[in-house]
Amino acid sequence: MEKPKIHPYIPIFIGVISVSLSAIFVKLANAEAGVIAFYRMLFSVLIMAPLFFWKYTNEIKELRIRDWLFSSAAGIFLAFHFILWFESLNYTSVASSTVLVTLQPLFAFVGTYFFFKENITLKTILAGVIAIVGSILISWGDFKLSGTAFYGDMLALVACALVTAYFLFGQDVRKRLSLVTYTMVVYAVSTITLFIYVLIKGESFGPYPTMDWIWFILLAIVPNLLGHTLFNWSIKYVSTNVVSIAILFEPIGAAILALLIFKEYLIATQIIGGFIVIVGILLFVVDEKKIFNFFQKKLDL
Repeated sequence: MEKPKIHPYIPIFIGVISVSLSAIFVKLANAEAGVIAFYRMLFSVLIMAPLFFWKYTNEIKELRIRDWLFSSAAGIFLAFHFILWFESLNYTSVASSTVLVTLQPLFAFVGTYFFFKENITLKTILAGVIAIVGSILISWGDFKLSGTAFYGDMLALVACALVTAYFLFGQDVRKRLSLVTYTMVVYAVSTITLFIYVLIKGESFGPYPTMDWIWFILLAIVPNLLGHTLFNWSIKYVSTNVVSIAILFEPIGAAILALLIFKEYLIATQIIGGFIVIVGILLFVVDEKKIFNFFQKKLDL
């Protein structure tokens, strides 16, 4: 595998900031969940189309049946991830929803082991457990609320499983395809899936106020083209587990933004839980051998 020009953790960091804005844009839009998801993906495809048709159409001929199947599966999983997650925001808080939807290590650790035979070290397990405990602590208060909030939590949890499947299928295909071709195929399949869903549900494609269209476009540009596309680039060089752990930063950023915009105040368990999540993430991404060697060299001096 060729060495990337920049360290994969840099685009992952930018991606996390971008996806943290996703729940905020969804809450600001007034359309139904399926419609928001559809326009998010449609505008993403339209924005990417000029580059794809200019430079990458020849790669379509090289796609194998396996690539089409896996890319299509990823697109379908992504579509229903958005539907369920956006719907969950109608029932529970931004903090709780984003926490549950980013608990991907619960699924990714198992998925990468069974599907890709990736080794899971003790440090990986420990880091994942710490991060998950912190995430659960953040949303502990919401679990004690009404059945409506619990329903929203369950939608977010299922959405988490779906987006993990999306990444797992992507990890296999992305190793053989360019970022633009893979993303275009997946997003196109996702758009078609969402279009059919909206038609079946009888939801309205419009008209909507100008601000709603702005939120639709921003959802396409920021979380999708900056966020998920950067994650898709990264999983060519790092494990799905790395992306899954890093995305646990999302509920922290989303909770802060929700506080500033929607006045969703944080409680003690959310603050403490956020700190625990950061500890878990740092434990996962930091190479303890490099740290040891660094300090050893300093002592030798």
